[in-house]
Amino acid sequence: MGLVPVAMGLTLKEGYDPMELPEGVTVEEKDVEMVDGKRGREIPLRVYYDAKATKALPVVLFSHGLGGSRENNGYVGRHWAARGYVVVAMQHAGSDEAVWKEAKGGGRFAKLKEAANVENALARFADVTAVLDQLEKWEGEEGHWLHGKMDLTRVGMSGHSFGAVTTQAVSGQGGFPGGAKYTEGRIDAALAMSPSLPAWGTPEAAFGKVKIPWMLMTGTKDSSSIGRTTAEDRRKVYPALPPGGKYELVLNDGEHMAFSDRTILGREHRNLNHHRAIIALSTAFWDSYLKNEAGAKGWLDGQGAKGVLEEGDLWERK
Repeated sequence: MGLVPVAMGLTLKEGYDPMELPEGVTVEEKDVEMVDGKRGREIPLRVYYDAKATKALPVVLFSHGLGGSRENNGYVGRHWAARGYVVVAMQHAGSDEAVWKEAKGGGRFAKLKEAANVENALARFADVTAVLDQLEKWEGEEGHWLHGKMDLTRVGMSGHSFGAVTTQAVSGQGGFPGGAKYTEGRIDAALAMSPSLPAWGTPEAAFGKVKIPWMLMTGTKDSSSIGRTTAEDRRKVYPALPPGGKYELVLNDGEHMAFSDRTILGREHRNLNHHRAIIALSTAFWDSYLKNEAGAKGWLDGQGAKGVLEEGDLWERK
């Protein structure tokens, strides 16, 4: 993809500011195709990183929603990378954009609904482990363009919609049938945009033993016709989480695609401050729990977070 210039940072105020960008940083976007040899499965990636970084940086993975691709949510990928992270956006075959691109007219919805199945969910969970394994190989490979740039002892996991389902499963969710576990122990913090209730059991059984920091983001109109998930359902995840590093943002009038840079059927109903709030709060979250920055933690747990929100938005922590 080449180089993407990042705006020069301006100090808006003294102290921590998650929207401030280091002066002169240029984020590079690079697409790469990796193959999970164990499954013979190709996993396209888009990597956002500071090519001039002189030290290993924390890594944040991103999982797209149903019918998406590695190109989605570049607005957070670029910002996080400019703030000192290597961001790796994954594309999941079977539930990516090929599902609807290969269908015609009204058949697209049916194909998307069909793709929202257990088989594809399990494939997504395995993709996360495969990508982390591959990143470890590249980090240790002399001459690779990512060699020396990633600190894989500090890893964040994020995703939207089906990507949130993926994020939850690999970041501590329990209660799966037969006691199955998909938690990836290398993940240190997780951000789920448009979270979902478990398909089996109670929220308490699924989320009551989550050990790492979680941030949830949803909206008062964050419903989805596929799976018939309501905005009210999404709000039932946070109460089931144990206290300690847990956060929830509820955007007033926020629809399902408020967290994406895509739209549905070409319609644009985006409140521009929603993206600002998403960028600011997520950046402070990563800075708090992947970089252990005291200023970020103080901003997140204090009055700073409320400063990027609008009237009607809800912000909770425990």
